[in-house]
Amino acid sequence: MTTIQSHHTLHEPTSTTTQEDTVRRALIIGLLVAVVSAALFGTSGAVAKSLIVTGWDPGAAVAMRISLGALVLAPFALRSMAGRWHLLRTPVALAHVGGFGLVAVAGCQLFYFLAVERLSVGVALMLEYLGPILVVGWLWLAHGQRPRRLTVAGIGLAMVGLLLVLDVMGDVQLSTVGVLWGLAAAVGLAVFFVIGSDDASGLPPIAFSCFGMAIGAAALALAGAVGLVPMAWSTSAVSLAGVEAPFWVPLLWLGVGAAALAYVTGIVAARALGAKVSSFVGLAEVMFAVLWAWLLLGELPAPVQLLGGLLILAGVVAVKIDERDDESPIEVEPVPAP
Repeated sequence: MTTIQSHHTLHEPTSTTTQEDTVRRALIIGLLVAVVSAALFGTSGAVAKSLIVTGWDPGAAVAMRISLGALVLAPFALRSMAGRWHLLRTPVALAHVGGFGLVAVAGCQLFYFLAVERLSVGVALMLEYLGPILVVGWLWLAHGQRPRRLTVAGIGLAMVGLLLVLDVMGDVQLSTVGVLWGLAAAVGLAVFFVIGSDDASGLPPIAFSCFGMAIGAAALALAGAVGLVPMAWSTSAVSLAGVEAPFWVPLLWLGVGAAALAYVTGIVAARALGAKVSSFVGLAEVMFAVLWAWLLLGELPAPVQLLGGLLILAGVVAVKIDERDDESPIEVEPVPAP
């Protein structure tokens, strides 16, 4: 009996260690996917700007981006839904896909461009990226997950870093209506992380992204049809990284890289990390946007912007450490024997 007990005792830490390694590996993969998603999303501004300066309206560029993204993902989404179409008919799936497409995709983009009409781009982006704070507030109010001091400190670091990256102190033009549209865009961003992190619908991430973008594209098309969003476009050549290219090159990238791949990796990361952490890692998109603008458009980031990027990363690390402290009792619990 003593030998058997000793044998069991020797193997229990191994099981616990294996579980910890699995959780740690999943977290690392989730963080890497989130960074890839942020990098892909970060290309959209510089690439879209190359189209806008040739006569494209922002609304038209966004609508084409989302439409192409949905088309690229369609065959993969259809394949992933084989034998599971009944999941799409559930109330939860309809609510999640509809809310994601209308609010997180179409609404967020539409509200952001309406804010840009009345505010500087820096201020509009700062308002939109208040979304992660709304996520923390939502988790507190709806699920009782009260933020601790380290999370609050992470929020502060990330917001200060974002302020430095955007360099909004140089030219701030405030409009009450513009601020309200910017806050509405922040709600759309928060909805992206909250709904994206909830897999209660059971839909595969690639199908969820595809259906959401299709709904968002339809909503933007409707907004353009009624004249709410201008939809002018051009076939003029564009300039990227000092090289002239046909208009369909940046358009193709916006659909494949900055939409299809970006949204899928974003959903995968949100489900792996949770709404709170994925939303703060998503702040890295702003830092990537600055770097892509430097590489593609020659807009060199200032030292203060690089410092802001470091503060954003510090804020993400603080939030991540705080969440791991909350989850550690669950992660190390041994799996009971059958």
